[in-house]
Amino acid sequence: MATPTPEERAGEAYAEAVAEAVQTSVMAVRLILAIADAVRRQQQKLAGKEDDLPDAGKAAAEASKEVATFLPPDIGAALMEGAHWPQLAQQLMALKRAGVDLEGMLPRVGEIAVTVRDQVAANAERVAREGTDEWAAALRQTLPAGPVREAILSSPAWPEMARTMATLDERGVDVRAILASAHEEGVGVDKAVARVLATAEVPTTSRDATLSYGPLTTGLDIPKNLDLGDRGRALRQLAIAPSENGRFTRMVREALPGAEREADLLVAARQWPLIAARMADMESKGQSIPEHLARLSEDTSWREGRLVQAANDVLRKPVGTPAGPGPKVSTAAARSTSSGVGPTKAAEKGAAPAAPGVAAHREAAPAVKGGKAR
Repeated sequence: MATPTPEERAGEAYAEAVAEAVQTSVMAVRLILAIADAVRRQQQKLAGKEDDLPDAGKAAAEASKEVATFLPPDIGAALMEGAHWPQLAQQLMALKRAGVDLEGMLPRVGEIAVTVRDQVAANAERVAREGTDEWAAALRQTLPAGPVREAILSSPAWPEMARTMATLDERGVDVRAILASAHEEGVGVDKAVARVLATAEVPTTSRDATLSYGPLTTGLDIPKNLDLGDRGRALRQLAIAPSENGRFTRMVREALPGAEREADLLVAARQWPLIAARMADMESKGQSIPEHLARLSEDTSWREGRLVQAANDVLRKPVGTPAGPGPKVSTAAARSTSSGVGPTKAAEKGAAPAAPGVAAHREAAPAVKGGKAR
């Protein structure tokens, strides 16, 4: 029997999440009907006229028509296929014989069931998304920018990789150490495949990477082949997950009330991925992004067409310092004073190895040993 591909396993995981959501909605229906039947029994008992439940077989046949008519197909089918269906059918028919209008009741029950189903599904999606984001952040903090990190985040198997990392982490495995070692292997694979494809040329610095030297990239991990012309690729190169990008976008809009147009222009700017990378770096250091962005309202010189620079300025300056344009930085000076990072042995040093093509603005620092990427 063939081993399922990562895409097939991801599809199975999604199907399981949907099935769980439907089953949870069925539990809600059972609860509502149980409560309704308890009320029926109590009323009849007080009147001394408590009826026995109808025959299970006849009740199931009659109730199935009501359920099929008034409940959503997926919830109705799950309800009738469950082990509790005979008892539920008896309760439904007992309610009908007692004078309850099922044509009015069941649609309301269906609305509740749909709400429960959608809430469970949304929660499962959120958990899956946040789990992926957590490990995207771990990649950003552990692996240097370069072909290996970009390949991981652009792979269709990335969600499955993130789930595997989460499982290993829950079992006490140092996932960061594994990533550091895997990075070295990935660099080797990248070079070997490039040689076969006759593309193993010395990587040259892209125009975007060259023009980005200076305040926009100081202290950030920027790949040598940065491609700001492709928004999706640039975000992957900088290890910014889609939901992280969306969250950073909302932060900017909330920081500029009444200036929605300007906020949208900032997010649409070519250099936006670099601003998002700055925010991600700040979050990893426990800094409050909203507090920094709030200072955009103190100095509105950004209305003169320098919103990208102004946003970067307030993010870089410590909270409490005046907002406003910072000193101009010479691109040539920034390049000449930046320290390059050479390859290291992750297994020997316990740090994430640097890859060929890492921009000079990456600052070498020991990787965090142990701990979780939470």
